[in-house]
Amino acid sequence: MRAVLQRVTRAQVEVEGKVIGSIGNGLLILLGAGHEDTEADCEKMADKISKLRIFSDADGKTNLSINDVGGDILVISQFTLYADCSHGNRPSFINAGKPDEAERLYEYFKVCAAGHINGRVECGSFGADMKVSLLNDGPFTIVLECRDGKIL
Repeated sequence: MRAVLQRVTRAQVEVEGKVIGSIGNGLLILLGAGHEDTEADCEKMADKISKLRIFSDADGKTNLSINDVGGDILVISQFTLYADCSHGNRPSFINAGKPDEAERLYEYFKVCAAGHINGRVECGSFGADMKVSLLNDGPFTIVLECRDGKIL
């Protein structure tokens, strides 16, 4: 499982011109499920994200977690995180999870995140053509990968 976390002051996702998810201060999470990912990866990823101290304290140090600042998350499915660009110029997505299983894991991750995050969990629409906008705070962006229930 791969995730790109972006600390934001606001983010939203639209489908067909309608806002379907929106947050203020918090994290935009682009989430991709690989063909070998499991529920244990979802659980570990959600736990890690809830504990990462990537928000600034009163002294400007990154000492606070999303729960410490009362932040929300916006989760967007992103199979392109599994792009393999090692051969030629057209990415291969052979390592991305099959759509049915990837969607199941995406939905399970949202449940796990809701169990770890005190704030709201908003989301995009799996498989839809989405328009995502954000105001990155910092900018502050982290890439996480989890395999076999372990953060790499």
